[in-house]
Amino acid sequence: MITPRIVPAVVFATLSTLAHADIKLPALFSEHMVLQGGVKVPVWGSADPGEEVSISIGKQTKTTKADNKGKWRVVLDPLKPEQGLELTAKGKNTVTAKDVLIGDVWLCSGQSNMEQSVSNSANPDAEKAAGNFPSIRMFTVPYRKAAEPLEDCIGAWKVCTPENVGSFSATGYFFGRELHQKLGINVGLINSSVGGTAIEAWTSSDAMKGKPQIKFILDRWNQWVAERTNPENIKKHEEAMAAWKIAEVKAKAEGTKTPDEPGMPGRDRLDHNHPANLFNGKIASLIPYPIKGAIWYQGESNANSPEDSKVFAFQLPLMISDWRKRWGNEFPFAWVQLVNFQDRKSDPGAPSKWALIRESMVKALATPKTGMTVNIDIGEAEDIHPKNKQEIGRRLALWALAKVYGQKIPYSGPLYSKHEIKGDKVVVSFTHSDKGLVAKDGELKAFAIAGADKKWVWANAKIEGGKVVISHPEIKQPTAVRYGWAQNPDCNLFNGAGLPASPFRTDSWE
Repeated sequence: MITPRIVPAVVFATLSTLAHADIKLPALFSEHMVLQGGVKVPVWGSADPGEEVSISIGKQTKTTKADNKGKWRVVLDPLKPEQGLELTAKGKNTVTAKDVLIGDVWLCSGQSNMEQSVSNSANPDAEKAAGNFPSIRMFTVPYRKAAEPLEDCIGAWKVCTPENVGSFSATGYFFGRELHQKLGINVGLINSSVGGTAIEAWTSSDAMKGKPQIKFILDRWNQWVAERTNPENIKKHEEAMAAWKIAEVKAKAEGTKTPDEPGMPGRDRLDHNHPANLFNGKIASLIPYPIKGAIWYQGESNANSPEDSKVFAFQLPLMISDWRKRWGNEFPFAWVQLVNFQDRKSDPGAPSKWALIRESMVKALATPKTGMTVNIDIGEAEDIHPKNKQEIGRRLALWALAKVYGQKIPYSGPLYSKHEIKGDKVVVSFTHSDKGLVAKDGELKAFAIAGADKKWVWANAKIEGGKVVISHPEIKQPTAVRYGWAQNPDCNLFNGAGLPASPFRTDSWE
């Protein structure tokens, strides 16, 4: 039994314990982490207001005091590549992150094709068995959506071992593995991706505000949210649900098919595809953790209409500039052009929203310090998630090795440069025709030609003098040509480095 004389001391001790806030680091600053080398490294966290905090790593120690809200931040001097370090945060308590590497950190983001794991890629058993690279680590940001930017995420750094690698993003891992093997560097990969998501969900509200190009997207979402929160719609849905539950019980009793559950009109404000919700939940909490660059695999969820596909050419640079501004760093950024997918059409004039997305991705290359891999040869007609993430990762790494790390190597497939109409022929020139243009497996395919009547026919195409000459005997005055302009084109134009040419068109017809 506690005597009255002792009670005040117990109460005081309890209140003192409750009032004390342990020093805390964000989830990114944890065991097995990789810190970006060669740049100043901000480290931040929380503690008691006014508490003195010191951060130590290697021979460096930086000190500061928490502000009146308990927030603190220090900036470490640039670190050289190293292994086996410890980062220690000291205040009234001590937090230590062990087994820290200094190397290059890459952000890997997008939708399901970035999310797809090594276990679901080609040759998973062999890849897992060979996945013993302790100098490669991955931090996977769990699924979170939010109406406002989050300050911290959850998750942990995992060392690349045969036991862990199966859960890694396949595109991210094969990209990082190539860099590690070619350069011998420590590689950190931050996988922040969510399947079935649109680019507007990954862009901040501030960046999208007042942009007339995407007003129709924001208006569409405002309408959906209004429908979902309309009292009359809510009442009708509740009535429909009550009737459905009665019908469900009856169907089960009679052994008949259960009716479909009635849907609610509109879409929720916290839907993960609502503009900015994934930026808030999956990107904001990573800033300003230093990164070397970013790779992006997304676009399928924006190919909903020709208008959506075309405006992607504005949205992708907008998101890139938004992220760069918030990090305070014009870091390199590359994306995966959408692969071939679904039925192979025989109509050369068939419309394709995916062709428009691919075109938008090419246009986005006007953004400084960006790159794109062409992958029109490795898709799968029946699967939107191609298994060959090894090649996609390798092609992304070729870009990084050339444009970020300065190697003199081919890194892109041929890209349309210009064309000339010479009589009844159209002559097309390309950039990135490294080691010469090549028609893989026979004569060139997937080229179409049209006159002023805009009627497309499959064309004859030949490589002559480092260019492609396109013609058709029935078209004496050609106006435009297209290549690979379909959802799943049968493309075979490559360069001598074995990289495929990007689909393109010389017209702008609707």
